[in-house]
Amino acid sequence: MGIFKAYDIRGIYGREIDLLLAERIGRAYVEFLGPGRIVVSRDMRESGPEVQAAFVRGATAGGADVVDIGEASTPMNYFAIGHYGFDGGVQVTASHNPAEYTGFKMSRAEAVPISGDTGIQTIEALVRGGPLPDAPSRGSVSALDIREDYVRHVLSFAGEIEPLKVAVDAANGMGGLEVELIFPHLPVELVPLYLERDGTFPHHEPNPLRAVNQRDLIAKVRETGADLGVGLDGDADRACFVDERGEIVTNDLITALLAMEVLPRHPGPVVYDLRSSRVVAEVIREYGGEPIRERVGHAFLKARMRETGAVFGGEFSGHYYFRENYCADSSIIAVLKVLNLLSRRGRPFSGLLAPLRKYRMTGEINFEVEDKDAKIRELAAAFSDGEVDFLDGITVQYDDWWFNVRKSNTEPLLRLNLEGMTDEAFEAGKRRVMEILGTPVDK
Repeated sequence: MGIFKAYDIRGIYGREIDLLLAERIGRAYVEFLGPGRIVVSRDMRESGPEVQAAFVRGATAGGADVVDIGEASTPMNYFAIGHYGFDGGVQVTASHNPAEYTGFKMSRAEAVPISGDTGIQTIEALVRGGPLPDAPSRGSVSALDIREDYVRHVLSFAGEIEPLKVAVDAANGMGGLEVELIFPHLPVELVPLYLERDGTFPHHEPNPLRAVNQRDLIAKVRETGADLGVGLDGDADRACFVDERGEIVTNDLITALLAMEVLPRHPGPVVYDLRSSRVVAEVIREYGGEPIRERVGHAFLKARMRETGAVFGGEFSGHYYFRENYCADSSIIAVLKVLNLLSRRGRPFSGLLAPLRKYRMTGEINFEVEDKDAKIRELAAAFSDGEVDFLDGITVQYDDWWFNVRKSNTEPLLRLNLEGMTDEAFEAGKRRVMEILGTPVDK
């Protein structure tokens, strides 16, 4: 697959994205968006400063006035767009990818994402279409320190948090800055892991969704008796959790917990992605909300939130979106909401989770398939006796089990998520689906 992806632009620095291409992307972004005031920032990768500078050269050549907020997390970029009323914004980041990658996450005004269907394909065509003329007047570049305003905004989501011991593994990513800014204002004992920002990621890759990258966090929680552990990804827009016993908490259950935290005060719609356990919709209804099932991807969840006025949204990948945060994702706000709930309920994290851990799930399993569309058609024929929909890939639902198989937006894979309401239904359903999909791969 190329560097122009479903949700962002991403590739290996020096091989797939060089400085000339970064400059052309900056110029194409402004050609697509129109000249105006945009905010630009970068993560801690070693290539970040020169890639950002090249992007800015292209953007200002197109007539945009660039406001540089320096090294920042992606949620800080979203905040700046919304809070200060910029016409758009770009974060130079490769998210959770290894150190050799770079990339761009792009937004319009109000932190509305630019995705493959809403602009990235157009920007790609502009980049590949030859040089664009410079604007009659070159744009300006200025700097802005947003940190004081950002801290005030994030802390507005903190309730009466009790003294808790919290282990945080920032994977040497931008989560270290989030912790540095926010945690001194909280009545918690911080157990730090890899908070130093280091774009070489010397300890492990900055992707907490993979269990192997949570090993150190799990060990630290058990060693220190922390009340919970939090793993952050490279640009700090995702958070994953472990309980006080060091057991991984799937992110759909965090969505359910956030429903318990938010809905008593703000009843209304909650958007969740279709990979989530059935328990998510059950909890949303129990707490007075309206569950809205959506396809995978931040652009889709954010758009549905704006369309429905949803108070928040949660994604299986660890993205959590909040209406009062410009419908944008924020790992640190999700952490505060979990701390609020733990403080109010006064019980161990595992005890809070126990009623939600009632069904069996596979987690996401990957399969390399040569003809993905043909395989989805085969599944539809084989499971035609179930309730079938094609919101994102194929979902088949029965009374006591369900599964979804979808095409990866970033890799040549089919991804399976399956859940059973009983052990027997889980095992039988998994066996039937795997007979068609074949042998999983570790991706």
